[in-house]
Amino acid sequence: MSRFVIQGRKTVGGVHNVSGNKNAALPMIAASLLTAEPVKLTNVPDILDVETMLSAARGFGVKVERDRANKTVTLTAARLRVSTISRDIAAKIRTSFLFAGPLLARLGRASLPPPGGDAIGHRRLDTHFSGFKALGAKAISGKKLLRFKGSLRGAKILLDEASVTATENILMASVMAKGVTEIYNAACEPHICDLVAMLNSMGAKISGAGSNRITVEGVPCLVGCEARVGCDYIEAGSYIAAAAVTGGDLILTGIDVEPFAVLAGAFARFGVTWSIDAKEKTLHYSPRRKLRMKYDLGDAIPALSDGTWPAFPSDLMSILIVLATQARGTCLFFEKMFESRLYFVDHLRQMGAKIVQCDPHRVVVTGPSQLYGGVVTSPDIRAGIALVIAALAAKGETVILGAETVDRGYVAVEHSLSALGADIARLD
Repeated sequence: MSRFVIQGRKTVGGVHNVSGNKNAALPMIAASLLTAEPVKLTNVPDILDVETMLSAARGFGVKVERDRANKTVTLTAARLRVSTISRDIAAKIRTSFLFAGPLLARLGRASLPPPGGDAIGHRRLDTHFSGFKALGAKAISGKKLLRFKGSLRGAKILLDEASVTATENILMASVMAKGVTEIYNAACEPHICDLVAMLNSMGAKISGAGSNRITVEGVPCLVGCEARVGCDYIEAGSYIAAAAVTGGDLILTGIDVEPFAVLAGAFARFGVTWSIDAKEKTLHYSPRRKLRMKYDLGDAIPALSDGTWPAFPSDLMSILIVLATQARGTCLFFEKMFESRLYFVDHLRQMGAKIVQCDPHRVVVTGPSQLYGGVVTSPDIRAGIALVIAALAAKGETVILGAETVDRGYVAVEHSLSALGADIARLD
């Protein structure tokens, strides 16, 4: 186990190039199984979850060539040897289940262990099962293996929740199904659009990405392609928060403009605003004033809640809670999607934050609070980076155990933050 050691109260600012979006890269790796021809992915983040997905792909017989320096991965699934992966790999990452759709489409069968991932709450697979069954697959849910088999045909599918991974899995399963598939209540996140752009460049016929109704016209086969992984706006939001709580001036490069329209309103509630140069694909945050919460009409305490896109993303909820500890005022945070995501606030209270946890889904934060260093533990990716941001704002030294959880979603965070002025080191 590794740990971060952080000396707080250092200004974080400068220029940071935003990495590729892990939530786009992982399904795009799975989609490479849909063709026997080479698929080249660019702007691939060098994170632990990507390496785990590539290990899973190798287990299926996929040839993987990775150029870390140029952020590219080339995958060739000319020969798929097996239709299952090891339990150990599946336990490490939830998106291992995204191989089910491509395997069904390519081989007509898939047998996968139940997926693992962050312990942020119950994440059901029922929507995947109902979608596969609607396409004509026989689905068997067991405690040790989840099995799917059958020849797929187009169907009208109404998802019982706008699940991102279910939308991705059903999309990949349906691209070579006979006939037309219509997916209603589909997820609309930017990484869905990245996946659809990749599939269409492989010869798929998909329309409606970015809306809640996606139409897929089945094709006989797919071909190789080159596809770009979009920018990680969750990483971008994390670095903006780090600059905001330390008073730094930050420029982000390599961004995709569209996702930041969704983030802008939530950050502005705490006095954090930015300017974007769409042509240069840069974002500039400058600390013009002290952080202060913007109250609702009638001077009512504001509430920030997450939801499916284009609502505020759950993956940034932990980061915004830390930001709120440094802003003057009171805010209610309502985490609707995961019942265990907010438990990390115990660590923030230990550091001096004024937080009341109402129930598993809601916390009330009053700021600004003087945070103090201590020893805390990272329970998951987003809570881990949130604790890093809190440590940057805290007085004294903070030790964060379980640094490897942050590695799953952030590229060499200690090097990136050090380059921006932070005093952070990793110890094994």
